[in-house]
Amino acid sequence: MLNISTNSVNKNVDISRFTSVQKALHRRHYKHFNRLLITFGVIGIIILFLPWTQNITASGLVTTLTPDQRPQTIQSPIPGRIEKWFVKEGDFVSKGDTILFISEIKNEYFDPNLAERTSQQIKAKSSSVQSYVGKVNALNNQISALANERKLKLEQAENKLLQSKLKAKSDSIDFEASKTNLSIAQKQFERTQQLQSEGLKAVTDVEEKRLKLQETQAKLISQENKYLAAQNEIINAKVELNRISAEYTDKISKAQSDKFTAQSSGFDAEAQVTKLENAFTNYSIRNEMYYIKAPQDGYINKAIKAGIGETFKEGEQLVGISPSNFDVAIETFINPIDLPLVHIGEVFRVQFDGWPAIIFSGWPNVSYGTYGAKVVAIERFISPNGKFRVLLAPAENEHKWPEAIRVGSGARAIGLLEDVPIWFELWRQLNGFPPNYYQPSGTKTAKADKK
Repeated sequence: MLNISTNSVNKNVDISRFTSVQKALHRRHYKHFNRLLITFGVIGIIILFLPWTQNITASGLVTTLTPDQRPQTIQSPIPGRIEKWFVKEGDFVSKGDTILFISEIKNEYFDPNLAERTSQQIKAKSSSVQSYVGKVNALNNQISALANERKLKLEQAENKLLQSKLKAKSDSIDFEASKTNLSIAQKQFERTQQLQSEGLKAVTDVEEKRLKLQETQAKLISQENKYLAAQNEIINAKVELNRISAEYTDKISKAQSDKFTAQSSGFDAEAQVTKLENAFTNYSIRNEMYYIKAPQDGYINKAIKAGIGETFKEGEQLVGISPSNFDVAIETFINPIDLPLVHIGEVFRVQFDGWPAIIFSGWPNVSYGTYGAKVVAIERFISPNGKFRVLLAPAENEHKWPEAIRVGSGARAIGLLEDVPIWFELWRQLNGFPPNYYQPSGTKTAKADKK
């Protein structure tokens, strides 16, 4: 009854005789209900003091631990046209296996014998280099011969100059002797002439002395002429010496000029040979690039450029490949406010998409379906999504991650922080405070050791 009316029925009618009234109006259920409330209250108070592991959550994707193990696309470094496919999507390829064959589309590389022709040009230019080397050697021999000949000619001219000097010295002595004889003859003639004037000498004696004086004068002139001729020979010898030096210097300089010209031509030919060798190597490597090969063991994901005869530019993506051997990791992103709570080696629990799991975020020990992970890298600059990138790797001494997971599948990471009472966690959540900032135990120990 709702007891809405002021006229109560139970005041006029005895309803206690009804079974339903007897069951509804007794006081025992209040005792049971109060006991139940007290029990739940005690249990609730006890629960408030139970330990709770603070945590931060983040979503991410399954990736690989090292960049070379991640899915990649294969590009061609040269433009070309697809001629033949050797694989199909889903095939397994080993490193070095041919994936497809392409042909050339640039007209400067159309010649199929381009590398062979370049090799012939290299041989011809190499022969030219050898010819220039031989010419340089011949000019070196010519320069050496001219230098030896100049040395001998100079020695000969120096000897002649020395002879001329000695002859001039001898003629100078004779010239001085002639001067002395002339002086003596002059004095004898003057004395004879004086004695003849005094009557002591005959006229014939005077004539003899005059004749002797004249002969002495003539001899003096002859000796002077010889002396001047000897001096002239010295000058001629010096001129010849200079002429020989200039002549052979000119010849040697001309030979050296020819030598340097040959060397310059040889260096130019060597540069052309080097250029041709570079071109030959480039052509040979380019010929090998016509076969697009697998860079590592893996599975063909998708043919980006399909069909036969389709052209592409250099650097365009041709086919995607996933490595067969890789170490899985998780790429997750955390909020900037949680960044100080994450350290290298920090422990995380991971849940994979499609993998059954029962998670108690505050009690990781009773959770089921999660796997251990540790932080191996923290990005030092914020990502475009406004969060910081963190890379997680499988934790040691934990259950192995499922082999069925694939790179690119989703994952949810839970970072385990400090243990606090549940009442403290509720109070923190209600007030919107961040988790407690802390340092890993290893860092504290290291700081203590430093002190």
